[in-house]
This record gives sequence, structure tokens and C-alpha cells, in this order.
Amino acid sequence: QLVESGGGLVQAGGSLRLSCDASDLTFVRYGIGWIRQAPGKEREGVAFIRISDQVTYYADSVKGRFTISSDNAKNTVYLQMSSLKPDDTAVYYCAAEFRPSDRLTQGHITPDFLGQGTQVTVSS
Repeated sequence: QLVESGGGLVQAGGSLRLSCDASDLTFVRYGIGWIRQAPGKEREGVAFIRISDQVTYYADSVKGRFTISSDNAKNTVYLQMSSLKPDDTAVYYCAAEFRPSDRLTQGHITPDFLGQGTQVTVSS
């Protein structure tokens, strides 16, 4: 249901763009975003967007560096990541919640669908 792409290896200070194809979903009814998990660390909500009104959430650790957006014509959500740091190294999962509550805009998502994950590695 969710197909991620765009991960890879990049040097610190570089940029990557992740894509989440949600073609099978009734896109406008979902909150969609990215969760990441690094080895030995807890899963962290990175950025979310409520498609219906484009309200977004960003974790403090990525504010000012990451931008989440959606292309409603393509049913795709993007995460533009800039000024990447080694601490951003993790597996990034796309997550989608149907009819999300305001909790999404506070950084909490209860996924109805979760992608397979894409590895992002930032070298120092």
C-alpha cells in the first residue's frame, strides 16, 4: 500500500529526498509521514502531514532542515532532507493513518499502513 524510495548514502551536509507512493489509498483522508528507527534507539516520528488541510508536524531534531509535502495528483508524499547529519542515519518508514486526529499534528501517528522502510546513511 505504501512504497518508499529515495534512501541512500550521503555525506554530512548533503541532501536526499524520500518519496512515499500511496496510490492505493483515498489520499485526502489520510495523515501520512515518516517514522525513523536507528539501531539501539527508539522509533521517532520525523514529520507528518494531514493531507486534507496540509497541516504539518516536525520533530525538533529536524526542524529547519526537513520539509514534508504532498502531491495530491500523484498520491505521493515527499520528505526533502537537507543539511543531513550522521544522527539522521536510520531506516525511514512511511506511515499512513486514516482520518487522523489532531494528535498527528502533535507528533503521534497510529499507522493503518506502514511501508517496508528505506535506509538513509549519513557519513561524517
